[in-house]
Amino acid sequence: MPTRPTTLPVLGFHPLTPDRWPDLERLFGPRGAIGGCWCMWRRLTRSEFDRQRGAGTRRAFRQIVGSSDVPPGLLAYVGDKPVGWCAVAPRSEYPALNRSRVLKPVDDRPVWSVTCFFIARPYRRKGVMVALLKQAIAFAAAHGATLVEGYPVEPRKPNMPDVYAFTGMASAFRAAGFKEVARRSESRPIMRRAARPRRARQPTQQASSA
Repeated sequence: MPTRPTTLPVLGFHPLTPDRWPDLERLFGPRGAIGGCWCMWRRLTRSEFDRQRGAGTRRAFRQIVGSSDVPPGLLAYVGDKPVGWCAVAPRSEYPALNRSRVLKPVDDRPVWSVTCFFIARPYRRKGVMVALLKQAIAFAAAHGATLVEGYPVEPRKPNMPDVYAFTGMASAFRAAGFKEVARRSESRPIMRRAARPRRARQPTQQASSA
């Protein structure tokens, strides 16, 4: 079994460009992260997702990665090993959010949305999610975002299974500087943080114990 690190190791971060697609496949594994999702849950209608789940969602997301002017998210690495994923893009790219009673728009301000995380099992609960969130803010800002929004889970019970935390944990968003702006469900706050636009820069390396 792989050794579970006791603290967050040095991480590197890179946008998901076409040449890094094999790294995403390596991280997600044959199940496509969670139940064949391939990070398409918020991009499709429920019927479309159910029809395409698995091989179809994999093809659809690979096409997005290959054709988008802006990568649809970030990978975290330990050395050359992919250990984490965070999806971040303008909210308009996730039409399923607008169909949700709980996650419908708070207002008409333009926002970028953080919609999904997947962390390799040995690196969960070690701060990788917080580190990815901070990088996602910088990435969105570098591409013109002024506001970043997320839809995490606020667990009602301790020791919630990791599979239910794919949208992120509210505690991680707070640690990354997000504030709650709406809550239409007991366990699903909408959280935001301002982003300062700046020029795109090269991927960074960081060490953290967050």
